[in-house]
Amino acid sequence: MMRFASLGSGSQGNALLIEAGRTRILLDCGFGVTETNTRLARLGLAAAGLDAIIVTHEHDDHGGGVARLARRFDLPVYLTHGTLLALGGDRAALPEAVLIDGHAPFAIGDVEVRPYPVPHDAREPVQFVLGDGAASLGVLTDTGEATPHIAHMLSGLGALVLECNHDRDMLANGPYPAPLKERIAGRFGHLDNGAAARLVMDLDCSRLKHLIAAHLSQQNNTPELARAALAQALGCEPEWIGVATQDEGFPWREIS
Repeated sequence: MMRFASLGSGSQGNALLIEAGRTRILLDCGFGVTETNTRLARLGLAAAGLDAIIVTHEHDDHGGGVARLARRFDLPVYLTHGTLLALGGDRAALPEAVLIDGHAPFAIGDVEVRPYPVPHDAREPVQFVLGDGAASLGVLTDTGEATPHIAHMLSGLGALVLECNHDRDMLANGPYPAPLKERIAGRFGHLDNGAAARLVMDLDCSRLKHLIAAHLSQQNNTPELARAALAQALGCEPEWIGVATQDEGFPWREIS
């Protein structure tokens, strides 16, 4: 059995917890050490019980807390060379940096990790598919568009945490300055609800037991809009779609 939970998801901080067998991995850490431990405690864990951190990219809401947490608890950090370079001065604080290839699977304890590159405005961003040989979880939270390779990587999985960053109309008519709107909606920005839904329609969802909308903008989206878009694509009731919130994330979910 494999299970996963979110500590929080959004522009103010992201972290996803994956557990399989005796292995516990934190995917990204955009929170400080105290806040991370507080959020882990809600899930019945502590940072001292982690085995490793894997990092998608260097932006503060994903990588800002990685170095401090790793140093405090002596955790190895798995990341691409570009992400390591982009961490700047935080590089020296990492007790162990394990460089990964964005196309090459690797293992951490009982978990197989399959990274894949994505178009995003970071140095060398990747996202991940994680499995234990029976269950599989796909994560896609920061990409400007869904490429054919992304669709290939995310097909046939048991669970998917998928970015639904913004509603296009809300973004276009919202308070953000034009350059920021263009960045968010651009090829190296973030997936909108409609783009996420179109990706779902391109996937083999025959084994899908969990679909979670993640990385929702608090200014340019609502859980109801994200749920409706994904539910229509999947042909299910909106209530079946989960939502990862900024303050609460989401509690443990199991896949087998």
